[in-house]
Amino acid sequence: MEPVFLTKLISQNNDWLSVRQTAIAQNIANANTPGFSAKDVEPFVSVLSKSHLAMTATHGSHMGTATEMPRTGKMEKADSWQITHSGNSVSVEQELMKAGEVARTHSLNTSIAKSFHRMYLTTLR
Repeated sequence: MEPVFLTKLISQNNDWLSVRQTAIAQNIANANTPGFSAKDVEPFVSVLSKSHLAMTATHGSHMGTATEMPRTGKMEKADSWQITHSGNSVSVEQELMKAGEVARTHSLNTSIAKSFHRMYLTTLR
């Protein structure tokens, strides 16, 4: 396996965030659709834990990479705040909170990438 590079890990997390943002947007778009079940993606931590990161033989601190991206699935009933009489389980407030969380995480990823980019430039000077 190849080592995990920080920029690649950030890129994979951003890919996961875009999948989650798509699921959130679909939930909001179908907030008034009768019988629609809210969807969410598998947490990024569990995606990484399922990827079986293994140490390489070259160095003890090297790790492999995650190769699978999560798929969206129906939310559990306990995950949804309300279910209307039409069977719709989308809570717009909950979806907007998730969208804010995605935006904050993306901003954090961008800040980390910028910091490491500045560090790379500093070492090259």
